Amino acid sequence: MNNTGENTEGLRKVIDLTRQISLVLLILHFYVYCYAAFKQWGLSHPISDKFLLNLNHTGLFNHIYISKLAALIFLLISLIGAKGKKDEDLKVGNALRQSGIGISLYALSQFLLFINASVAVIAVLYITVTSLGYVMILRGGALLSRILQLKFKGDIFNKLNESFPQEERLLENEYSVNLPAQYNLKGKVRKSWINIINPFRAFLVVGTPGAGKSYFVIRHVITQHIKKGFTMFVYDFKYDDLTRIVYNTLKQNHLAYTVVPKFCVINFDDLGQTHRCNPLEPGRMDDITDAAESSRTIMLGLNREWIKKQGDFFVESPINFVTAIIWFLKKYKNGTHCTLPHVIELMQVEYHDLFSVLRTEPEIEVLINPFVSAYKNRATDQLEGQVASAKISMARLASPQLYYVLSGNDFTLDLNNPKEPKIICMGNNPQKQQIYGAVLSLYISRMIKLVNQKNKLKSSLVFDEFPTIYFNGIDSLIATARSNKVATCLGMQDYSQLKKDYGREQAEVIMNIVGNIISGQVVGDTAKQLSERFGKIMQERESVSINSMDTSISKSMQLDSAIPPSKISGLSSGEFVGMVADDPLQKIELKIFHAEIINDHKALKNEEDGYLPIPQIREVNNSLIEQNYLQIKKDIKQLIEVEIERMMNSPDLANFILKKIV
Repeated sequence: MNNTGENTEGLRKVIDLTRQISLVLLILHFYVYCYAAFKQWGLSHPISDKFLLNLNHTGLFNHIYISKLAALIFLLISLIGAKGKKDEDLKVGNALRQSGIGISLYALSQFLLFINASVAVIAVLYITVTSLGYVMILRGGALLSRILQLKFKGDIFNKLNESFPQEERLLENEYSVNLPAQYNLKGKVRKSWINIINPFRAFLVVGTPGAGKSYFVIRHVITQHIKKGFTMFVYDFKYDDLTRIVYNTLKQNHLAYTVVPKFCVINFDDLGQTHRCNPLEPGRMDDITDAAESSRTIMLGLNREWIKKQGDFFVESPINFVTAIIWFLKKYKNGTHCTLPHVIELMQVEYHDLFSVLRTEPEIEVLINPFVSAYKNRATDQLEGQVASAKISMARLASPQLYYVLSGNDFTLDLNNPKEPKIICMGNNPQKQQIYGAVLSLYISRMIKLVNQKNKLKSSLVFDEFPTIYFNGIDSLIATARSNKVATCLGMQDYSQLKKDYGREQAEVIMNIVGNIISGQVVGDTAKQLSERFGKIMQERESVSINSMDTSISKSMQLDSAIPPSKISGLSSGEFVGMVADDPLQKIELKIFHAEIINDHKALKNEEDGYLPIPQIREVNNSLIEQNYLQIKKDIKQLIEVEIERMMNSPDLANFILKKIV
């Protein structure tokens, strides 16, 4: 019905009539129950007495509380329809306090009729107190009608409006990661679960330093997957924070495995606590493309700025040069010297001897011809541009400690091999992250090729601070690993960090193809991108207009961001937003969450206090490390001498020998 002037006037008349009836009933009540006083004052009359006797047949005055209650009811009815001028400064407490006092005086005043006093005194007291209570009820009710009730007035950050239902069921399977949490729904805290039921669709853990990525998420990925019998790789950026968790969880849950996996560690700082592994193991390189992939990984890992320049002549030339050397050592004597330290040392050989030896391998002829031509044509500037950048970059790895770890063969990288399962932890050092990160990138690149195969055990790959390493082809891993039961967890601080180290195109691909995202506090473009991904929900809106005559409140519903960028930028430590991916057999309708992950801090501390230290693997001294270092140099020197001598003694190979250009 339209709010016309006629309707308003009619409502006002009804309210006035109802209030007049209430007043008449109250006056009649006073006349009946204080009749003696009224008669004494000369205010009675036979006509009114006769009217009241006739009215008494209605039962209205059979008991004192009936007429009094009837007057109160009519008063309350009149107050329900009252419309006072709204005032946002009025408080509900003040109005209720006045109404409460008024009702108390109005109800309890009848006991004054039984006090020991004259009829006139009793009547005056009773009428005064009852009337005062009546007026206070009227005053309190009028104040209540003027109070401006705004639903979201106290919610200045719009928290209630931006809350939404979340998944409260615990959905488990043999692969899932389940994180207990709590969330706020319209002001009420409710328990929930973050169910990553399909980790094979990969998940990304994002958050600025201190957001709680490792403590609230990554550690649970590690512990829950080990308890479910996963083989595992963990890139531990701040060794040994995660490695200790892995080692102790494995010791406590070794019965979860049919074949207990071997615990392996790569750590370049403490050589007594590291295994040795050759990432260029010749038996695992099937063709020259494997050598090319390894070469690209190590060179781009050492020169991050090259990632955005792939395809340039002076980027591809060093990569081809390293590829040729790796493949030559793979073919030479069945790969006896096919290790990264031998590659580094062979690169340092004089050009005329190096190119002469490399020319004996037909499979790399295409790769080295540009270098040989430049050498023959005395194009030294071009040659230095092609080769020197590779030599200088690789020379940064020429340390006895790295040579020692990279030249051993304690384990292979096929961690999900059903016959020899492994859990591998590789530690970095933030102070040496560029050098160590390049080597670890090579390990990871070779490992992924072996892991992402059919008919292998389920495996979990956890990368803490993922942008600190370079892994060429992470998008392919995420896209294809699902069918091979390989779960990938990538941890990073911000999307801009990924763009800086991987380039915009590859960073966008990584962000867009992961199925599960868990984000702590992030700002800027990362927060905007995540907010858009989480979508919109229906939210209420209120608009208030107050003027001298009236107050109007309009309400509407509209779609707005479920989790706006400002909310993501202001998350507390342990508070996360995100989206999970479901499975055809386990559907999740409520995929988006904004919740606080619940950790039992005391239990986790007690657990960590009981952790055993990572065991010593071997006794290592400086003489052993130095001896290994010198032996690698000796191997390359002998290789060149033997090959040059063989070429000189063979008419077919003698013409491959290049003369030294002075």
